[in-house]
Amino acid sequence: MQRESVSSDHSTGRCAGGALPPYQEIRDDWDRHWDDYAYSAECNPAQRYRRRLILSLLSLNESPHPARVLDIGSGQGDFAVDLLVSCPSAQFLGLELSASGIEFAARKAPAAEFLQCDLTRELEPPRPWKAWATHAVCAEVLEHLDEPERFLVHAKAWMASGCKLIVTVPGGPMSAFDRHIGHRKHYRPEELARLLERAGFRVEHAGGAGFPFFDLYRRVVIARDKRLIEDVMQRPTPAARAAMSVFDALFHLNLSTCGWQTIATAIAP
Repeated sequence: MQRESVSSDHSTGRCAGGALPPYQEIRDDWDRHWDDYAYSAECNPAQRYRRRLILSLLSLNESPHPARVLDIGSGQGDFAVDLLVSCPSAQFLGLELSASGIEFAARKAPAAEFLQCDLTRELEPPRPWKAWATHAVCAEVLEHLDEPERFLVHAKAWMASGCKLIVTVPGGPMSAFDRHIGHRKHYRPEELARLLERAGFRVEHAGGAGFPFFDLYRRVVIARDKRLIEDVMQRPTPAARAAMSVFDALFHLNLSTCGWQTIATAIAP
């Protein structure tokens, strides 16, 4: 297992040049978020649904050569676990800002590698990882960023020419919990496509997914309002676990052509 920091001052989530405003310190403190919400995120049926979508679009088992997969914003490592079960021959590298996220991920997916890295800054990848990835994923990250185009431009340095990139971002209305964890923006498919094009990627497809049951789940989340912020810090109640199990089953019936889950496929130059 290789664990390495590609930038400094990651443990607080602060950028060089001074402290952040108090609200931004809270909403962008990803060590705190993973410490508080790791278990709830692991149980979240929307996360599992999203990972199934991404694996389907990556089509790793159709690749003639072993895939080198870059997860940009690898969180607590759940996608690494699913991907390596689905495609054991793949090599996996996760980039994550949060030290807590890296710790969770390293325990869950010991066959993968993770680096603590801040892609909001222009940093040269370590030599083994420069232009490394044949496939890349950026799932539920861009909505947290003030400068997502800059972030994507920096991420290209880790991708080989022709790398297939799958990006997911939320669509539809924001919930109180979304704002609490720092969502700046939710995207329509055409907005995500334009963002990727400005960053230099060739967009193959941008659309929605998740109708009707993912959208229904999101409506429940929105209806919970600020109560959800406290809910997700607790172990789910039996009723909550039952509801998540029902949604988990229903999500297999979602359409992949429309819905509030925004998703795009693009190619690195």
